[in-house]
Amino acid sequence: MAGIYIHIPFCKSRCIYCDFFTSTNEAEMDKYVQALCKEISDRKDEVTDDLIKTIYIGGGTPSRLQHNHFESIFNAINKSYTIATNVEVTIESNPDDLSHDYVDMLRDLPFNRISIGIQSFDDQELNFLSRRHDANRAKEAVKYCQEKGFDNISIDLMYGLPKQTLAIWQETLRQALQLNIQHISAYHLIYEEKTRLYSLLQAGKVNPVEEDSSLEMFEVLIQTLSDAGFMHYEISNFAKPGFISQHNSSYWTGEKYLGFGPSAHSFDGEHRWWNVSSMPKYIEGINNSNLEIEKEDIDLTTKYNEYIITGLRTMWGIDLDELKMKFGEDLYDYFLLNAQRYFDLHYLKRENSSVALTHKGIFISDGIMSDLMKV
Repeated sequence: MAGIYIHIPFCKSRCIYCDFFTSTNEAEMDKYVQALCKEISDRKDEVTDDLIKTIYIGGGTPSRLQHNHFESIFNAINKSYTIATNVEVTIESNPDDLSHDYVDMLRDLPFNRISIGIQSFDDQELNFLSRRHDANRAKEAVKYCQEKGFDNISIDLMYGLPKQTLAIWQETLRQALQLNIQHISAYHLIYEEKTRLYSLLQAGKVNPVEEDSSLEMFEVLIQTLSDAGFMHYEISNFAKPGFISQHNSSYWTGEKYLGFGPSAHSFDGEHRWWNVSSMPKYIEGINNSNLEIEKEDIDLTTKYNEYIITGLRTMWGIDLDELKMKFGEDLYDYFLLNAQRYFDLHYLKRENSSVALTHKGIFISDGIMSDLMKV
């Protein structure tokens, strides 16, 4: 099995915190989609023996594309790859784009899962983040999708914002749960370099939330969503039973994936490579059959470290039998030796051959993973 990720870099405007490769020049959209479809076709031999089980169109803001763009993309995929009958097909979207007509259009396409970037239900926070929608528009967008038959809806939320209080965060969670959605991804705000937010931080115009407040917000997030019937299946992701993101889960379980578009990453189990992060260079490279990429070979130690990081992020944890089989006795013993103190402190738990974070271990997961990695 394998997955496909398609990067749509276009945004109507850029959010203050975003460091993804994006462009606000939508005049290039037609030319870009033509190049994208050519890349999809040109690389068809890379997964000849694999069924495609997930297709994820992310960005940027994929909901800036129109029907003819999506139709071209899906035609290219269907001509070049063997698609599983139960394929999960996700589109990321902005609430401001999800009009009645636009959602109608999405229903005519293969999408069966929609991810909506809401971030907050507090209008002051949305304004600070430079989001294009307000809270009411976000709720309307979810309602439109439900009315048109989407029954696998995810929303993104963000906590740890400057001036965000616990009461504001609790209210955002309350309003999210009222929407009767199936999946929530919740991320702590990160001050990425080369973003406007980072510049504000460096200039002293914003102050990060205190660590104790961040931890309290995370605790409230976990408790609130667990009480509402969501499974906390990955550190930042929560799903109702039957609605775990298959695409994102494939990243955490080490499955192969192909990434199309500028800056998109691909992985075949032994190598990772990524396309140039430039629209002109990407289009020129595709059209000249000479796409600029960077590539890294993944050695045994790197594979082990990635196995630890991705495995411990999930509720399934790490399978010790698989760890020994994949990485050998030495790394298996290294893991158990360094994990022992976290077992003793009840930050890690072992059930048969599975090792996972406990509830309190989740709050110091970065430190635990670091100690279990091989330098």
